[in-house]
Amino acid sequence: MTITLPRTPARPAPTRAGRREWLALVALFLPTLLVAIDNTILSFALPAISSALAPNGTELLWVVDIYPLVLAGLLVTMGTLGDRIGRRRLLMIGVAGFGAVSLVAAFATDATQLVAARAVLGFFGAMLMPSTLALLRALFADRGQRRTALAIWATGFAAGAALGPIVGGLLLQHFWWGSVFLVNVPVMVLLLVLAAVLLPESRMAAPGRMDPFGVLLSLLAMVPLVLAIKLVAWNGVTPASLGALLVAGLAGLAFVRRVRAQTRAGREPVLDVELFAAPVLRLAALANATTMFALTGVLFFSAQYLQLVLGHTPMRAGLLLLPGFLATVVSGLVAARLARWFPLRTLVPTGLLLAAAGYLLCALLGAGSGAALLIAASVLVGVGIGLSETLANDAIMTAAPADRAGAASAVSETAYEIGAVLGTAVLGSAMTTAYQRTVQVPAGLDPASATAARETLGGAVDVAAGSAGPAGPGLLASAQAAFAHGVQLTAGLGTAVLVAVAATVVLGLRRSTPAAS
Repeated sequence: MTITLPRTPARPAPTRAGRREWLALVALFLPTLLVAIDNTILSFALPAISSALAPNGTELLWVVDIYPLVLAGLLVTMGTLGDRIGRRRLLMIGVAGFGAVSLVAAFATDATQLVAARAVLGFFGAMLMPSTLALLRALFADRGQRRTALAIWATGFAAGAALGPIVGGLLLQHFWWGSVFLVNVPVMVLLLVLAAVLLPESRMAAPGRMDPFGVLLSLLAMVPLVLAIKLVAWNGVTPASLGALLVAGLAGLAFVRRVRAQTRAGREPVLDVELFAAPVLRLAALANATTMFALTGVLFFSAQYLQLVLGHTPMRAGLLLLPGFLATVVSGLVAARLARWFPLRTLVPTGLLLAAAGYLLCALLGAGSGAALLIAASVLVGVGIGLSETLANDAIMTAAPADRAGAASAVSETAYEIGAVLGTAVLGSAMTTAYQRTVQVPAGLDPASATAARETLGGAVDVAAGSAGPAGPGLLASAQAAFAHGVQLTAGLGTAVLVAVAATVVLGLRRSTPAAS
């Protein structure tokens, strides 16, 4: 007698993407390209901005940091909003706003106006990245294809970082610093056209109502947290930093309690905190934050080192860093193939350790070092970032349900932006502090010039160029040596962070489920 057991129905294979989906990837690629160009151009324009707008050291850091600060506060809200009203719709609103505000930023007349414009750019920028990544998840259901698409999408960061210095160098050699913001406008117009033609609308099947109080709590948790990190990095532990941290902690606790209560009541929360129950998602988000920490930090000091210490033009400095950006592109594409044979717990920490090796090389830089050492370091950092971020993004998107793609994308992008803020706030502030404590300003300078020379390397270069006699060359040599010393200390700190996170990811993924590895 033969007993035939009923077969478990086979799960249908995911629909594979066709030509239209791969063409739509071009539209999704453009926002990453644009954001990276914008950030890299800004890094290379800092000397010109310092000269034209004369910001102090704190204002210069705010020009860089206000954009990711606003982004970090709004990404969760925008990711969830895209799930409800439509990810393509939110993307197009963000594109139009980003282009319009770029025009305003280009014609800022002082540092305060530029900081304000960058803040509004952060508002519209928060609409771009979660929508882009969530639409990619909707277009590529097959995991193998999605991993390749994510690798291509992620290369937009490296490609934009590579193009930024070259485009920025050309612009800064022929036009004023504000021209670096104008490059956003034609890209945004092209993106609006491609999105309307190629991208399908994507949203939750049965979205609930948005929770305004939950949105407010998420903002009160994220923005003061990032601000507290910045304040501690700049001034140490102060009443202001402790107050910001207290507000963030209380708001964070209230936010978690509210979303859990709404989930139990059958309502749609602003963010499903159960997403963080998966160790893979938490560790992948940590890896993403760390890669941006490494990239932002190395760009902050390398652009100024090449231009103001070694004396290269912005264009030449961009070309010298090009191998590192190309290494990121190649590494990201190779990562999708390596994932077929090696587990996540091996590849992501390997990427972080390669970036740490690059930072270790930066610790050897001095005022008289050539560019070759920095090029080698940037290649190692680029390879490590490309390997880690591609697979971390895939892990985050795979760990979340499809209808939560916007929220999962927001988690990934929030990690990126927190990493960017930390990269500038921690590494940038450490370098600025080391410079200010080491630089020797000659006696006899007027108070305004002495203050400018002590604040930033760019200020010291301008003061030295306008000083007669031996005071100018002496100030320049002291400022360049102080900056190189700051790079050494900063690189050592970055190395320690990358190694510590790599160890955390290894240990965490070994304890997680087999599917995570």
